[in-house]
Amino acid sequence: MDITDRIKPISYLKSHTTEIVRQFDEEDTGPMIITQNGEAKMVVISIKSYKEAIEQRKLNEERMSFMKLLALGTKEIAEGKFVSEDDFLDEMDRDE
Repeated sequence: MDITDRIKPISYLKSHTTEIVRQFDEEDTGPMIITQNGEAKMVVISIKSYKEAIEQRKLNEERMSFMKLLALGTKEIAEGKFVSEDDFLDEMDRDE
C-alpha cells in the first residue's frame, strides 16, 4: 500500500475511528498519518507496531552500549592501559 493512501485529515479519524481500529486489529496496514489544515500532525499505529518499535529501540540501545564498550576497550588497549593475562591470573590467585 502506498503511504499516500495512509495520509488522512483529522476529520477522517474522527468519523472513522471504529473502522480504523478494526483495520488495525485485522491487519497491520502500517502507520496512518493524520493531518490538520493540510499539515502532518500525528501518526496512528497499532499497539503491535508500537510494542515492536519499543523493543527495537531497546535492542538498538543495547547494541549502541556494547559498541561503546568495545570502542573504549580498543582505545585503552591502543593506549597500553591493560593488564597481561599472566598478571591478571597472578592477581586473581593472590586475592584468594
